[in-house]
Amino acid sequence: MGRSAAFFDLDKTVIAKSSALAFGRPFYRDGLITRQDVVKSAYAQLMFRLGGTDEQTMARTRDYLAALCKGWPVEQVRQVVTEALHELIHPYVYAEAAALIEHHQTEGRDVVLVSASGEEMVRPIGELLGVTDVIATRMSVTDGRYNGEVEFYAAGPSKVSAVEELAGRRGYDLTESYAYSDSISDRPLLECVGHPTAVNPDRALRKLATEQGWPILEFRRPVPVGRRLRDRPAVPVAAAALGVGVGVAIGVAWYGRHRRSRALGTAT
Repeated sequence: MGRSAAFFDLDKTVIAKSSALAFGRPFYRDGLITRQDVVKSAYAQLMFRLGGTDEQTMARTRDYLAALCKGWPVEQVRQVVTEALHELIHPYVYAEAAALIEHHQTEGRDVVLVSASGEEMVRPIGELLGVTDVIATRMSVTDGRYNGEVEFYAAGPSKVSAVEELAGRRGYDLTESYAYSDSISDRPLLECVGHPTAVNPDRALRKLATEQGWPILEFRRPVPVGRRLRDRPAVPVAAAALGVGVGVAIGVAWYGRHRRSRALGTAT
């Protein structure tokens, strides 16, 4: 019997919000995205959530995100992300997820965050959780700027390929490993391990989990990451370059509504 691992999706599984919320406001403020991008990104988010593991849907989402990022300076993105995560939007982690991660680590399992979002988004959260590895989307870079090409899109079956490659290098026995997700788009990830669990599942995943007899967990207690894990050391995360998470427009849309609400309040 080989070693085992626990693979966690990020959004709505470990954290209570979409990780893209951390990026909308500062990306818009710094001129990296426009109002038109807000509409297009919202559509990409909707299609991804509705389409699940449909290859055409994922391909369209991947290509749109690559085009959106083209020309962005890598260093500027990193600075914006750091500010967003640590100053503007304090990420919240489900207390139940944090406890489950700690349990797996206590049992001697490696914990891996597996997300379609990018490394700059996932890394700080992983470090706060003490997670040792991340599988995330990778964007190609030329002369310090994203060149519009996707090196690796960590979604659907591609997640499984990365998990299997990591398992081969580490000697993980996937039949003894665990996976957690909220979305039917992660069906391939859940099916590739011996112990799949649906967390806060969408309707389609809840139906599948019920049919397959998989455990279903409901996480309801988000807490500030820093407050819960303030005294825990950060652990370097093995991951790749930035891939902007699906749904970046959600944060921008929220920010726009927030500003309009404040303006109306001032006017009255």
